[in-house]
Amino acid sequence: MIKKFSNYQAGMTYVELIVVLSIFSIMTSITIFNYNKFEAKVDIKILANDIASKIVEAQKSAISGKWNSLASSNWKPSYGINFDLADNTHFTYFANLGDIGDNIYDPADSVLDEIGITKNNFIKDLKCSGTSINELDIVFRRPDSRAWISCSGDVEIIISSPQEVNSTIKVSPSGRIQIN
Repeated sequence: MIKKFSNYQAGMTYVELIVVLSIFSIMTSITIFNYNKFEAKVDIKILANDIASKIVEAQKSAISGKWNSLASSNWKPSYGINFDLADNTHFTYFANLGDIGDNIYDPADSVLDEIGITKNNFIKDLKCSGTSINELDIVFRRPDSRAWISCSGDVEIIISSPQEVNSTIKVSPSGRIQIN
């Protein structure tokens, strides 16, 4: 017995092809539209982690007693980070070579690293106990892990991207660092 094939042919019609391509192009455009915001969120989180890591590095250097060859013989290891809104695309990691207890950044201090913020991200605001300030120093001294902050209270470092994605790094006088 011979089977006859009907006129039915497997395949896609032009209408089906156009519908599938339309759905694919809509999904692609949504993905591309959201990608820039996603990338900005990732970049800001990475920057927040980098800043927090530098603060922790200053804390560890001070606690471990890391010696600075430029220091005097009576110097106690103290390291810190300086933020200045006048130049909101950089921050400074330094060894505080000044008087014990001054706990502020001085250009005469040993600058260990000048960190540039890339991808057009920037430090949007510095807050001390909820009040905006223009400059912030966070210094750690041996033997304790407390943060000596140039203002009194908890501080917030708010960073932002051109897409207005923000992240906040909070530092408490106890030395606790938190990223939001």
